[in-house]
Amino acid sequence: MVHRSTAESLSSNSPLVKQLLVVAALFTLAAGGTTGYAVWRSRIPDPDAASAAAALAASKLTTVTALGRLEPRGEVIKVSASGASEGNRIDRLLVKEGDRVKTGETIAILDSRDRLQAALDQAQEQVRVAEANLAKVKAGAKNGEIQAQKATISRLSADRSNEIAAQQAILARLEVDRSTEIAAQQATIARIKAEQQGEIQTQKAAIASLQAELRNAIREDRRYSQLYQEGAISASTSDSKKLAAETTQQQLNEAQAKLNQIQQSRQQQINEAQAKLNQIQQSRQQQINEAQAKLNQIQQSRQQQINEAAANLDRIAEVRPVDIEAATAEVSAATSAAKEAKANLDLAYIRAPRDAQVLKIHTHPGEKVGNDGIVELGQTREMLAVAEVYQSDVDRVRIGQPAKITSDSFKGELQGTVEYIGLQIQRQNIVNSDPSANIDARIVEVKVRLDAVSSQKVAGLTNLQVKVAIGGIKD
Repeated sequence: MVHRSTAESLSSNSPLVKQLLVVAALFTLAAGGTTGYAVWRSRIPDPDAASAAAALAASKLTTVTALGRLEPRGEVIKVSASGASEGNRIDRLLVKEGDRVKTGETIAILDSRDRLQAALDQAQEQVRVAEANLAKVKAGAKNGEIQAQKATISRLSADRSNEIAAQQAILARLEVDRSTEIAAQQATIARIKAEQQGEIQTQKAAIASLQAELRNAIREDRRYSQLYQEGAISASTSDSKKLAAETTQQQLNEAQAKLNQIQQSRQQQINEAQAKLNQIQQSRQQQINEAQAKLNQIQQSRQQQINEAAANLDRIAEVRPVDIEAATAEVSAATSAAKEAKANLDLAYIRAPRDAQVLKIHTHPGEKVGNDGIVELGQTREMLAVAEVYQSDVDRVRIGQPAKITSDSFKGELQGTVEYIGLQIQRQNIVNSDPSANIDARIVEVKVRLDAVSSQKVAGLTNLQVKVAIGGIKD
């Protein structure tokens, strides 16, 4: 009885049962979808996790690779002649490519050597003359020499007075000629200005008269034009008045143009006359200046001759310490000149500035020394690899890091150590053969010092392009 009643109860409530079944089905579907989405989401890679993994891998990578070139320590130096020896040719070349030279060793001799040697010989001869003169001063002179020197002084004084008087007369004549020509030209300018003023005043009076006539003609034209409009006069009468006004205007324009022409032409004459006056002043003043300079030169040169003769008289009249000092100074000056000639001669010998190897000869015997110098030297016993490291990689390079250098031109690897990191960002000079490579990259030069064995291996490969690997991989 109980089961039947229950069944009957459920049967009587069948709509409610259906609703409960639908809700249960929807809940089951929602739970299944949430679980499926969670599974699908777990299989998608996390971008943040991928970036972190890439950064971790990059942090472990410490090897920096770059293209570079080989060069000797201290770089390749070009040995040339001094600036004072420019234009000289090589007379003798004492080395050949591959030779090793010591500091101070003669590399070449310029063709100026013989000329400079002659100059040195002459300077040394002047030293001997000055020394002989010093000995003569110390020995003194005879009475006859003293009298002869006094006569020379008197003659020089008379010559000086005569030449000065003659030059002063020339100077005075030039002053008079200058004043006369200037006064005449100034009078010409004044005359032209007066003529210009008179013509301008006359023309202005004519213009004023025409202006008055024009005003009257304009009034007449207006009055007759009004009368014509009112029918009081004929058209021909009105036109005659208009024509009279136009004719007067034309005459006024011509008079104004003539005034301008008078002003311009007369002003041109004044300018030409003023230019001629300036030319007279300048040319005459130049002649006076030259005459004055010549007078000064006569005074100075003759006075200098007198002073030298008087000094010579004092020298031969008495052996004084001051004379000995002067002669000694001449010896010192001659000695200094000889030393300078010796220094100039030394410049004809081109010497090695350091211990190095001859890498390249640019100038041969008979050729002029050009901008490339005579020879290129390098300390090839100690070689460097100059790596062009991209600016984005340079922060991973440190002083003291090991480096390996390779190239198709030699077998094996070269060993080295980073000893210098550049302080400037530069354009890339060494370009990869890959056509897709960036040819305008920015790099920092890093110098790697090769060990002794590696340096010996590539001592003859200066400027060779190499590949440089700096650092290594951390565990």
